[in-house]
Amino acid sequence: MSRTEALKVAEEAGVDLVEISPDANPPVAKVIDWGKYQYQQMKQQKKNRQSNKQSELKQMRFGLKIGSGDLEIKLRKIREFLSEGHKVKILIFYRGREMAHKELGYTLIDRIVAALEDDAVVEQKPQMAGRNLSITVRSK
Repeated sequence: MSRTEALKVAEEAGVDLVEISPDANPPVAKVIDWGKYQYQQMKQQKKNRQSNKQSELKQMRFGLKIGSGDLEIKLRKIREFLSEGHKVKILIFYRGREMAHKELGYTLIDRIVAALEDDAVVEQKPQMAGRNLSITVRSK
């Protein structure tokens, strides 16, 4: 169909003539309502954005003197975050003179990583920042 015929058909129908593929031989065009088409495209993009929920970076703080029961509860919460698709930043904070025994924090990190071995992968190795020792894990 020629360009003038297509424009005439679109005008009679009260809609627009939209060029879909200009590089094809012959060029491909559609007779559509442009406003409705744009609205549908925006709805589709919004739906895609909602379904592609970005994973958040959750944070879990541990003290050096944490008990085994408290540790298990926090590990359970970390596993829950990981199952939802989030990354988890594990933060061990030092208080007062605990800074003299930094190796205790690294042993606690090792215990946590060993406990999460089946569920998580270490994404960032242990890193000291001020009075905090942190590590980032993500689900397998």
